[in-house]
Amino acid sequence: MNIDGMLATLLEWRVQFLLLGGVNFMLRHQPVLTYDLDVWVRPTAANLRRCEKALAALQAEWGRTESDWRPVAGRRPGWLGGQAVYCMICAGGALDVFLQVRGLGAWPSSRAVSVEVKTAAGIVCRGLSDRDMLRCQEALPDNERKADRIRTLRQALGEPP
Repeated sequence: MNIDGMLATLLEWRVQFLLLGGVNFMLRHQPVLTYDLDVWVRPTAANLRRCEKALAALQAEWGRTESDWRPVAGRRPGWLGGQAVYCMICAGGALDVFLQVRGLGAWPSSRAVSVEVKTAAGIVCRGLSDRDMLRCQEALPDNERKADRIRTLRQALGEPP
């Protein structure tokens, strides 16, 4: 998975996004195995259009159904925005684009408390705060929660496990 390449492309297209999920946790706390890059994109019309262009540059493929699966470069402008999460495949690997995140409020509120994240290759972006990462975990059904991640986040926040 080419995390740096995907992040660099999003930044090049000036997409406003926050890093979340396993990659954010890995860069900030401890190495974890993750199979995709999760980003929460600010859901404004202009930002979604920039994101669509970045996804086309990443050679992303997506479809609402298996029969609708195809490169996003061939889709009409405005295709991004009709659902909460888009799971796609890009030349750099699997990418999940969130327009809403369970357990969190509006994107600007999380952006205001986000933290700078830097990859080993030097790509700098913003990621969810520990508090917001914990809120995301706590909003999941019990069987989907990652106990080790919750424990690490609570410890980082100075809370009991």
